[in-house]
Amino acid sequence: MAWPVQLELRPRTWGGRRLGAGRKPSGQRVGVPHRPRPDHVPRHPAHVTLRAHADLPSLRGDQLFPTLRRCLAQGSRGGVRILHFSVQTNHLHLIVGADARTALSRGLQSLVIRLAKGINRTLGRRGRVWGDRYHARALRTPREVRNALVYVLQNWRRHRVGTGALDPCSSAVWFDGWVRSVPSAVGARPVVPPRTWLAAVGWRRQGLIHFEEMPARAIARRISPTRRALTGASPRSGGPAVGAYKTRNE
Repeated sequence: MAWPVQLELRPRTWGGRRLGAGRKPSGQRVGVPHRPRPDHVPRHPAHVTLRAHADLPSLRGDQLFPTLRRCLAQGSRGGVRILHFSVQTNHLHLIVGADARTALSRGLQSLVIRLAKGINRTLGRRGRVWGDRYHARALRTPREVRNALVYVLQNWRRHRVGTGALDPCSSAVWFDGWVRSVPSAVGARPVVPPRTWLAAVGWRRQGLIHFEEMPARAIARRISPTRRALTGASPRSGGPAVGAYKTRNE
């Protein structure tokens, strides 16, 4: 009778969860992960980013921006509300509100399809329009809402430093949170008024927005600590210190 032989136990080298597993990004940018989106809290507005496919012309051009503005004006339906927007060369920024998680998801999916069809119709083309899924981030505090407003409405200043004008490819002219009044807008309003305390009132406790303010990321890249100390630039605005605004406006 032969005795049983103990076989060597070898660790598994395939299957299961492991470091580095999964499909790798196909483009130059890391895409939005395909994970279940967190539940949306109706009192929290959301900052949404949508990136265009690399083959498209500038979204800010005379050919595409009128189409995008028209589609955005028709996008506040089905429980989702477009509060603010800005169109950049290859992506869109939105601040939206919604009554529930399903309303936010379905409303944004409908908007994405509407925008894609409008762009393809304008360009006379077929095929993919967006480079990835939309990215949404909940804004839970007054400071987060204010920072998002500056990032969305003043995003163009990251590339156009030194101008106090408003972005013509955004909803800035319909925004009522500037420190100074702006000329009346021409045409139908493409955005809707906010309904929640955070989006309508709460963020204002952090201070109204100056025309010269810039997104914080752009400030960190453009202004060194030494230059900020010498010029009196504010980390929040990228321009003169907050006290200088009061002196200038008085």
